[in-house]
Amino acid sequence: MENTRWAISSGSKFEELAGYSRAVVDGDWVFTSATAGADPETGAFAPDAETQARHALDVIAATLAKAGAGWGDVVQVRCYLADRADVVPVSKLLGALFADPRPTNTTILCAFPLEEIRVEFEMVARKR
Repeated sequence: MENTRWAISSGSKFEELAGYSRAVVDGDWVFTSATAGADPETGAFAPDAETQARHALDVIAATLAKAGAGWGDVVQVRCYLADRADVVPVSKLLGALFADPRPTNTTILCAFPLEEIRVEFEMVARKR
């Protein structure tokens, strides 16, 4: 049987530090690590969760594309937020992104290792 498990890296310093991959592709399945939304040009985090969410979703979109998948393949979303005030603006972004059948979604309020981080997404996709 052919080994169909492989990893995708985005080159993040955190991937090296913590020994993880941006995503692991295992057959038809794509598992992304929690992805924060640093500005791809500067590496800095915008002060608002909506802008950070857009950056994180751009990274995830590129990762899914490398895996041969897209937004229509996502079956599960986990959204981590630092502040409950950000639930609605970030949820609206996700609501505009996904079409039926929409993925499952769990939103969790939490603290992050860097104070600047306001949002992270973790997703699971199954390529069709």
